[in-house]
Amino acid sequence: MVNGTKYRAGHGLAGLALVALLWGASGCNGYNEVLKSTDPEYKLERAIGFIDSSQCYGALMVLEDLMNLTRGTSQGREVQYHHARAQYCLGDYYLARYYYKQFARTYPDDARSEQAQFDAAMCSYRLSPGPSLDQTETRTAIEELQLFMDTYPGSPLRDSCQTLVDDLRGKLELKSFETAAHYHQIEQYKSATIALRQALKDYPDSPYREEIQWLILDSHFQYAQQSTERRKLERYNEAIEAFLSFVARYPESRYSDRAQRIHEVCVSEVVRLKETTPAESL
Repeated sequence: MVNGTKYRAGHGLAGLALVALLWGASGCNGYNEVLKSTDPEYKLERAIGFIDSSQCYGALMVLEDLMNLTRGTSQGREVQYHHARAQYCLGDYYLARYYYKQFARTYPDDARSEQAQFDAAMCSYRLSPGPSLDQTETRTAIEELQLFMDTYPGSPLRDSCQTLVDDLRGKLELKSFETAAHYHQIEQYKSATIALRQALKDYPDSPYREEIQWLILDSHFQYAQQSTERRKLERYNEAIEAFLSFVARYPESRYSDRAQRIHEVCVSEVVRLKETTPAESL
């Protein structure tokens, strides 16, 4: 039997025809009998059964056929809803999202409109990639889940939405942290301080806040060490400020010993620079 988890809409009609051929050749669960039937109610019942048993290809084939047979009829609504379900079953979340939204727009008073809008948002959640990749779909998913919660504040699905939003925001926080930390890793310390501070501004409650502030401190220190003598005094003082901010917030940090050593070097360098720099240059 053909597995229905990898099919993509981009395969188009040729892909559907191939699937139909393979299913037909296998005689899977009376598939030929279903396709040959002229009874729309029977075909819809079997298509729903295909979805419920994860026979996604078969469901899609039958529903594609039914869409032509039921267009403009009362049964067309049922076919449209389950067609979206079949796309979701296949893992084609782009098409499933489109059809769920289309159903909700076309039948706003249908009892399943709320579920369809939630499922459309779930498609966006499924399309959200790993933190190392572009996060456009992640932001789209957050917006759609938030819109659902705003539209249906009393929905029993609200808690599920919030859990999904928290998960997606965690992904954005990690992306922001990793992007900023990368500048520190490649020794671009000025860029690192800017990016790390922006990460804190964007996500003040980030679970990576302690490490971010440590990297800000270390970036200021490393940047000062790389600087010319003329700029070192200013930059060591900036590192000292970063140290004071860090220890005030994290007095028991696992980075405390390293931070303290940086502070001692900074203070020593500030004293040296003040002694060797003409007063008018300070």
